[in-house]
Amino acid sequence: MARIELRGISHTYAGGAPALKPLEMVWEDGGAYALLGPSGCGKTTLLNIISGLLRPTVGSVLIDGKDVTHAPPEERNIAQVFQFPVVYDTMTVFDNLAFPLRNRRVPEKEIRQRVEQIGDLLEMSHQLGRRARGLSADELQKISLGRGLVRKDVAAILFDEPLTVIDPHAKWHLRRKLKQIHQATPVTLVYVTHDQVEALTLADRVVVMNVGSVVQQGTPEDLFERPAHTFVGHFIGSPGMNFLPCTVEDDAAVVGTHRVPLDANVCAKARAAKGPIVLGVRPEFLRRAEPEARGAIRTTVGHVEELGTHVIASASYSAGEGEQELKVKLPEGSKVTAGETLWLELPASRAMLYADGQAVSSEERGVASHG
Repeated sequence: MARIELRGISHTYAGGAPALKPLEMVWEDGGAYALLGPSGCGKTTLLNIISGLLRPTVGSVLIDGKDVTHAPPEERNIAQVFQFPVVYDTMTVFDNLAFPLRNRRVPEKEIRQRVEQIGDLLEMSHQLGRRARGLSADELQKISLGRGLVRKDVAAILFDEPLTVIDPHAKWHLRRKLKQIHQATPVTLVYVTHDQVEALTLADRVVVMNVGSVVQQGTPEDLFERPAHTFVGHFIGSPGMNFLPCTVEDDAAVVGTHRVPLDANVCAKARAAKGPIVLGVRPEFLRRAEPEARGAIRTTVGHVEELGTHVIASASYSAGEGEQELKVKLPEGSKVTAGETLWLELPASRAMLYADGQAVSSEERGVASHG
């Protein structure tokens, strides 16, 4: 296991803009972490700095308190699993798994015992004698994973979008298997992905990145329930959070002609903040209301998607000089058709104010920061 500490890390590739802006981060022993964000956000750059494949322009990497910033990958006791499996296809599954141990001159008796343990963990015991050539993509990726796990001294395993090339059914199976493996072997896991389902399923804590910066880090529940930035609210969730332009009057946000009562301190901070103000509410938290119900907002349904377990409706409402669209997620079997009037309740307990993209908090710090 390993405690990984990043101190003032940043990186700029030659002739380019900063790929990674200054950040501080600590990952504890045995934790499962995900780096989540769109392509080009800096997550793979950060992973390669941790593994030693890339040296940061500025800052230090510490593993278990030891500065390894200038140490090569082989001195960090870290395994890395890439998007495309690195497997010797002329070797058997057994020999592929044994390869890292043989390189370290581990006795053959111990190698056999360890490989059989990992083969059982990966549900590949029946394939240990088979050559890797001809195996499916998910089986090859399990071999890559096993090569990271087979060493007892491995401090952490880093995953760089390892399920991208896997078909959906096998991807679900591998996600479940990775979760089980982490529970059985408490090694530190760092998982890079652009897929929010993978990140929220596998990780105890998720680090959301955008344009080289860490926008928010927290538990999956934190990111869904309390996005610190509009980017997080939009990126996480299917569909993402609704952001409704509003004004703030006294202790309420005013959306069109609808008032949403909020914490007075939050409202005061929002009025003092710079930049445009929006009210954020997730489609799951909007509720149908009776026609003309007090506090309800009148919308007109546009597009309707029947998705089996639920219904997604796009609806618009009058927002002063024009129309504003929002998404509402309704239970399976809800009857709603394009063109009809839909009255919606915006629950105050589920609504958040954002000023210039950042969440307004009732705490003394006021507007949440990017870091």
